Amino acid sequence: MAREKLIEMARENLGYVKAGTTQLRPDVLRVPAHHYFEADRFELEVERIFMRMPLMLAFSCELREPGSYKSMVAAGVPLFIVRGRDGAARAFLNSCAHRGAQVVPEGNGKARRFTCPYHAWSYDEKGALVGILDEDEFGEIDRGCHGLTPLPLSERAGFIWVGLRADCPVDFDVFLAGYDEALAHFGFEGWHLVSRREVAGPNWKIAYDGYLDLYHLPILHKDTFGPDFPNKAIYTPWGPHQRVSGPNPLLLDLEKKSEEEWPTEHLIGGVWTVFPHVSIATFNAGGAGVLVSQLFPGKEAGSSITVQNYLMAEEPDEAGREEAEKRVDLLEYVVREEDYATGLRQQQALRAGGRKEVLFGRNEGGGQRFHRWLDRLLATDDEDVNDALGAGDPLAD
Repeated sequence: MAREKLIEMARENLGYVKAGTTQLRPDVLRVPAHHYFEADRFELEVERIFMRMPLMLAFSCELREPGSYKSMVAAGVPLFIVRGRDGAARAFLNSCAHRGAQVVPEGNGKARRFTCPYHAWSYDEKGALVGILDEDEFGEIDRGCHGLTPLPLSERAGFIWVGLRADCPVDFDVFLAGYDEALAHFGFEGWHLVSRREVAGPNWKIAYDGYLDLYHLPILHKDTFGPDFPNKAIYTPWGPHQRVSGPNPLLLDLEKKSEEEWPTEHLIGGVWTVFPHVSIATFNAGGAGVLVSQLFPGKEAGSSITVQNYLMAEEPDEAGREEAEKRVDLLEYVVREEDYATGLRQQQALRAGGRKEVLFGRNEGGGQRFHRWLDRLLATDDEDVNDALGAGDPLAD
């Protein structure tokens, strides 16, 4: 994305600051309450959203060196990502071609070869089968047909997106809609992963609604950081992804300078959400730290897991790392004890059945757009999914 787009967003923000207004949709959106707890709906969301959309599963900085890998389970799918000696990142289903056992234990590490713990079949960083225990006694098989199953992967802007299906029908360019060009302004390729936590939460949509919502900040978070933030939001969409910012009076100082002098770090603040499961929240005004939250559905409709990753532009020293961990402690507390505790009670109340719908106001355009995207994609078959992703903003329908 050209720098001109960042300037355009800053000018829009300044317009709202000067007018004392914010973005408003024409109408209130009503979402059926059962969308948050119905089992059939949840299974369809996993199948048509999480199993079909590319998911942001790793950071380039986690896999800096050849042989470095990350193994995980995403939406029930075991997989691992590895950096090859040729510099390319690749993803594979974590399942041995012999009996299907998981080859690589969960976590990060470094290896030249990956050996199954069940019968010691081994694979290289390109997924090729390179070793069979007692091969002369096993029987004749074609090694070339028994490598690890590759998964589609794209590495852009310091992030690694992976499709959980080998036959993923989604075109990565159509899906990202240029959003990776916007994220490239952060320069995440050279950042450093400082901390990682996991937080259990409610239905994944209740959690994601919160990442798009500034309306609640000074209320729910009144005793933590809420008073420092406005409750008004400006949404900028790229396909199903959205950047969320609030009217920022600090931008008024930029008007004293030419646009060429506007610092990029002052133009990229806010919350950058990546559909369907990532929130990138900026801190320290200058972009020195970000909290990247990866949201995954749980085993049933009423649960989810969020992985909180804290990254810093500069690798901190011991004192800086201790300070960063204190910041992450606060962020974990806010999400666990304020956002998700409220969300779990919200879910319990909705499931009780007295409320038939939930409301997204005219000032909650991000939530309106998110749920419209869900409706569109859930109604779309594989052969039409790229057309659906490229069909434009569903709020314009």
